[in-house]
Amino acid sequence: MSSAMSHVHKGFGVVRPYLHGPADLPAFLQKTFNAVELERNEDGPTLLQIGDSLLWIEAGDLPPHVSPWVGSIYVYVEDVDTVYGRAIQLGAKSISPPEDKPYNERQAGFVVRAVTHGGSRLTRYA
Repeated sequence: MSSAMSHVHKGFGVVRPYLHGPADLPAFLQKTFNAVELERNEDGPTLLQIGDSLLWIEAGDLPPHVSPWVGSIYVYVEDVDTVYGRAIQLGAKSISPPEDKPYNERQAGFVVRAVTHGGSRLTRYA
């Protein structure tokens, strides 16, 4: 780790998604995207790695004073159809089935679960 990045947890990835979702969200991401758990904190977030990217997952109910929000993450995968199918098998709801886009990407979208108030867009650059 370079001294210039010593202020960054795990030494890389200055900007990371921080997702709040249901208790089973880390397991869902591990099964769907082959995410690797790098760190699990008791009463705190779990750090996952998908490919070369890191993301924090805060799993469980939102605090009562926090309103749900909508967000989405864009994940580049090798095989959109396979990952999309795996997500649907694990209980995700489809936003859009896999299709080729005019800008050289194959995309699909799904919502992990209604209570997460967010979704994922899968893509593969051609």
